[in-house]
Amino acid sequence: MARLTKKQKEALAKLEKGRVYSLEDASALVKEITNTKFDASVDIAVRLGVDPRKANQMVRGVVSLPHGTGKDVKVLALVTPDKEAEAKEAGADYVGLDEYLDKIKSGWTDVDVIITMPSVMGKLGPLGRVLGPRGLMPNPKTGTVTMDVAKAVTEVKAGKIDFKVDKTGIVHAAIGKASFSADKIADNANELLTTLIKLKPTTAKGVYVKSIFMSSTMSPSIAVDPKVG
Repeated sequence: MARLTKKQKEALAKLEKGRVYSLEDASALVKEITNTKFDASVDIAVRLGVDPRKANQMVRGVVSLPHGTGKDVKVLALVTPDKEAEAKEAGADYVGLDEYLDKIKSGWTDVDVIITMPSVMGKLGPLGRVLGPRGLMPNPKTGTVTMDVAKAVTEVKAGKIDFKVDKTGIVHAAIGKASFSADKIADNANELLTTLIKLKPTTAKGVYVKSIFMSSTMSPSIAVDPKVG
């Protein structure tokens, strides 16, 4: 087992063993135990009482974080020429079609989100092996396949994120930065949790939100009261 650094020991000392924190207290504590030289990302992991192997228990959705993610999201808009101007005006970092499809085929994936139009999806199919594992394949359910390209780009830039339960039943999401105020971290976390609760599958039995943990880059995890939202 790797030896803990002085900063890691100091961070652990601020955590009360066995305590489950309120969302507000956890949001304040995560700032205290973050000691990175850069602006660390604040993440949340929610274990759900669902079986992701069953299609009717797959939890997936989008949420607009009220205070954004704190991250400069790089957006690629794969659109036809008539949509290029509106995508650029909305703030897309890269705009085009065939030249970017060729770049992706060559292994280029230096973007966070890809937004496209229904008529272009056929061209993206062959790139599924490249985009799928990286979570970059556009999907109508997350609003990244749409004719309203400008709206989609604006929302993503403002803090709209998509999430999906993994095969172990956990939803992972970045909800801000350590430089955010504790109130903003709590607001963003609460927005995600409220959305997750609304998406509870009717077939899910028993406890739905089993556990919640909050952490920042390289910090210990803080147990959060699962009875929030």
